[in-house]
Amino acid sequence: MAERGGDRGRDRGRDRGQDRGRCPECGSAALVEDSHYAQQQLVCAACGCVLAEGLLTTTYTDEQHLREVAYSQSTGQKEQLSRCMQRGIRRVQDLCKVLQLPSVFEETAVGYFQRALQHPAFHLVSLEKKELLGGCCVFVTCRQHNWPLTMGTICSLLYAKQELFAGVYLSVQKELGISVPALSLADLVKTHLSSFHLFRRAEDVPAPFVEDEERVVARTLQVVELASETWLVTGRHPVPIVTAAAFLSWQSLRPAARLACSLARFCEVAGIPLPPPARLRLRELHEILLRMASQLAWLRVFHLDKKTVVKHLGDLLQHRLVLLKNAFSLQDVEEQHGEAQGEGSAGSPPAAGPGQEEGCPLEGKRQCDSSRRPLLPPCLIHPRKRLRTAALSESDAALTGDEPISDSEIEQYLRGPQELRAFRKAKAWQ
Repeated sequence: MAERGGDRGRDRGRDRGQDRGRCPECGSAALVEDSHYAQQQLVCAACGCVLAEGLLTTTYTDEQHLREVAYSQSTGQKEQLSRCMQRGIRRVQDLCKVLQLPSVFEETAVGYFQRALQHPAFHLVSLEKKELLGGCCVFVTCRQHNWPLTMGTICSLLYAKQELFAGVYLSVQKELGISVPALSLADLVKTHLSSFHLFRRAEDVPAPFVEDEERVVARTLQVVELASETWLVTGRHPVPIVTAAAFLSWQSLRPAARLACSLARFCEVAGIPLPPPARLRLRELHEILLRMASQLAWLRVFHLDKKTVVKHLGDLLQHRLVLLKNAFSLQDVEEQHGEAQGEGSAGSPPAAGPGQEEGCPLEGKRQCDSSRRPLLPPCLIHPRKRLRTAALSESDAALTGDEPISDSEIEQYLRGPQELRAFRKAKAWQ
């Protein structure tokens, strides 16, 4: 009984010690709060006795009120998310170092990555897409600062598919509300050509294939501008056009040793993949150059073809504006010539056809007729097969063409004589 009474007295004394803010073991009042991982503990500084242990909480407010929370919202989960963000930030920084980007670019890319990782739209995406978030943020930063970087370059560094990367890139733009300017064609030319192996001497590059980078870039820019002025760039992927333009420019600088080289061989030595549409873009560029060469007096005496016309690429680019103007106005000259023939006397002998004119023999009728054809967009020269139209509805079938037309609608159909001639000529070549 005495022992029981003593235990009860000690328990009551211990409770009273806790009430007074003293340690129940040694009676010291030096009680401190210590953070042990995610828990707050009340510890005696004199003897080390743990008086109370806090609950698993996530914020300071919860810790003060000692409210229990779910583990997914706990500090441990936050630490795991923080580690994931730190790992992604290091990946963004390493990517910027590999691309040798300025420190300002790195800070901007890291900021975009933190915003993207905290956005709810990217919480439930696959791990493969989350790993591409850093690359997309670097790509967005480079585009905003007008730094020439292609999607293919960054995909090769990340070992990612371009289709998947493009999808994540568009999602980052949409969810974060980022405006990204389009990369100019001139910057794309410089970036694409910087990866060629032809501009530095190496064992796997033959000596006749090595060329100065600045000369090739300058001439390639002129050829790309020519392609843009003749509708070869509109609505098409730029890389095949740049590849074909670079091949022509490279050949024209030393034509004697490089005319026999094919486009596939050129891409193999340059160390770049051959885009499938590059052959079609090369053929279209050859047609444009032959059309322009037919307008120069000192080149008419030569029988130029798609290989030999490359020798005179410098002259054609030098007089590009005049030659294109003549090619564009060719259809007006032909219309005026046809009207003059119609106004002539009926007894006059007919004019010689395109195949019987001087300098254009009968066997070259087709080639000469092609050179005299007005310069038109590729969609009009080689139109695709049109899809079958759907059956007309009852209301459309009831139209006879005699319905009254308002004055505002009549103004949309009025055309001048010059526009009518151009329209008829374009329809004739379809």
